[in-house]
Amino acid sequence: MKTEHIQKQLDFFVRDKAHHAYRKPAEDTDALAEKLAAQGLDDMQRSVARLRYVLAQETPVVFPDERITLLRTVRTIPEIHTEEEDKRLHETHAFHENGRVFNMCPDYGMLMADGFTERAEKIRAQLEQAKTAEQKEFLQAMLDVLSIVTDFAARYREEALRVGNLTVADTLSKIPANAPKTLLEALQFLRLLHYAMWCNGNYHNTIGRIDQFLYPYYRHDLDAGLLTKDEALEQLEEFFISCNRDSDLYIGIQQGDNGQTIVLGGSNEDGTDAYNDLSELCLIASRDLCLIDPKVNLRVHKNTPLSVYELATTLTQKGLGFPQYTNDEIVIPALLRWGYEKKDAYNYTLAACWEILVTGYMDLVNWDSLNFLKTVQDACEHLPECKTYEDFAAFVKQNIEAQAEALMAETKNVYKEPSPLVSLMCPDCLEKMRDISKPGKYNNYGFHGAGLATAADSMAAVRKYVYDEKTFTPDKMLAMLHANFKGYEREQNMLRYEGPKFGNDDDFVDSIAVQLLDWYADALEGRKNDRGGCFRAGTASAMYYIWHSKDAPASPDGRSAHEALPCNYSPSLFARCEGPISIIKSFAKPHLTRVANGGPLTVELSDTMFRNEDAIRKCAMFVKSFMDMGGHQMQINAVNRDRLLDAQKHPENYRNLIVRVWGWSGYFVELNEVYQNHIIKRSEMSL
Repeated sequence: MKTEHIQKQLDFFVRDKAHHAYRKPAEDTDALAEKLAAQGLDDMQRSVARLRYVLAQETPVVFPDERITLLRTVRTIPEIHTEEEDKRLHETHAFHENGRVFNMCPDYGMLMADGFTERAEKIRAQLEQAKTAEQKEFLQAMLDVLSIVTDFAARYREEALRVGNLTVADTLSKIPANAPKTLLEALQFLRLLHYAMWCNGNYHNTIGRIDQFLYPYYRHDLDAGLLTKDEALEQLEEFFISCNRDSDLYIGIQQGDNGQTIVLGGSNEDGTDAYNDLSELCLIASRDLCLIDPKVNLRVHKNTPLSVYELATTLTQKGLGFPQYTNDEIVIPALLRWGYEKKDAYNYTLAACWEILVTGYMDLVNWDSLNFLKTVQDACEHLPECKTYEDFAAFVKQNIEAQAEALMAETKNVYKEPSPLVSLMCPDCLEKMRDISKPGKYNNYGFHGAGLATAADSMAAVRKYVYDEKTFTPDKMLAMLHANFKGYEREQNMLRYEGPKFGNDDDFVDSIAVQLLDWYADALEGRKNDRGGCFRAGTASAMYYIWHSKDAPASPDGRSAHEALPCNYSPSLFARCEGPISIIKSFAKPHLTRVANGGPLTVELSDTMFRNEDAIRKCAMFVKSFMDMGGHQMQINAVNRDRLLDAQKHPENYRNLIVRVWGWSGYFVELNEVYQNHIIKRSEMSL
């Protein structure tokens, strides 16, 4: 049950959004870049200058009864390059999004354990050892960043004193200069670091394994009698609410796609369970608050008890669309195969959606996506010359290899903005005197794989109806596709609803899905990028399930041109699956350690299935079964089609209706119509 204090916070920041009144007008995002260019500053200096500028523009706002503070008043984050400079950079470099350091998990705990004063002393010691001008500039930039954030925190402390909030003032008198001692100090420190990164343009930053790096502070407070468990829960809830204050200012593709993810549980390097009391409190806090941030990822393993799955399922029951489950038994062996050290592999976390990250290191885990459907559609153009199914499949394999080559080629000479702020939270940056934007310890790139089920179903249809049963000639199948099934409605209906579909525990089609993923992994196996890292294949779609369908012609599975693809690692939207068990059996068959960049089995369940404790237990057993079978990741949407349709008509009545989109949850009425309609379509296939 929420306390009165937490309810007031929810009403003010979430329901009424009263804090939006403190926001300043949007600024020209290019104006600062012109000044920085005129000063002749290099990119490292510009990164520092931007942070100094944004934090100087912020007006400290402290509310009398809050315990964890910080509020965005500046709406926009400036660019550090002019339009002309940006154009020149794009001529010589590859860019992912806008080139900023993003979609990583900084090692917040490492910096918090030092405090700024101790960290500054370590940097000065390194500065004495620095030999090159580049090393000296980088180390000085880190010192400057520490000073900028310290001054910003001091301004907030002054404002807290002015309004009489002695709790906040006391906390900010201790941190960030010193390492936190209490849970409240640690939460405020974490809030400050996360906030500062966003103000520096570093976005989609995972909050990470907070149940691990915050646990010592929680344990200290309990042992010292400073907190009860209920009081610790209240502090966690206030921190969670703080994550929602300004989340709309950091949108990605859609509102809610902002990367604020926490990771709970998992296994330790010695084989013991990492799930602890703080993990449980985080799940409870998320369930009780029913907010889209922070998104919850739950690491599980073979010894995770059913009771943990049951508690997690109560969040699904609330309609949050999380937690997302990730299986240590798949991910850790995959990371070891890809060359990660054991200690880093066991300390993995997740990106903004589901991509696998290692805490404190910069990998580029979501560069682009292989289009499985296109590999099959292009092969279909060769049907008349294919004497056997094997001939056809060879064209698909060839197309996968060609697409993989193109994806890898995209990653040459990638540009990343320097970020001495994020570098403060990377274990290697200080030691090696090198910014996180430079090649580091791993340097691996990850790709998605969209449209797998549609591709597998299409290949199965070709195999069954063209080559095995000879229902259609190769020419007729191609003619039907070119006609978008106009004049072939009966045939389309057969292909669509009677053809073999991935998700029915049918080896005829499941083996094709296994083969497609193996071909994908094979195409990347052993290849190195220009930073010395490997390429990682994944089963996720991200937003590509929307993008790839826009211009996609008809496919042999009976799908019409432009019709939607399934989201992530999921059955076709019109697959008549025999039930949830058949789905998880099918989707556990591929060699998922080879394609573990990230990509959850996404399942829509009717919200009527969560009406009692027995149903919650059954759902928990369902998820656990998939993981025990060797599943990689899973996320579940509890949906109600009628409610979604009504929300489209009367959005004012559904302001807090939350849905899972692809790797994140958002408010349904704030999504654009394309994503709304896709979720409604998925709800029609709910189990």
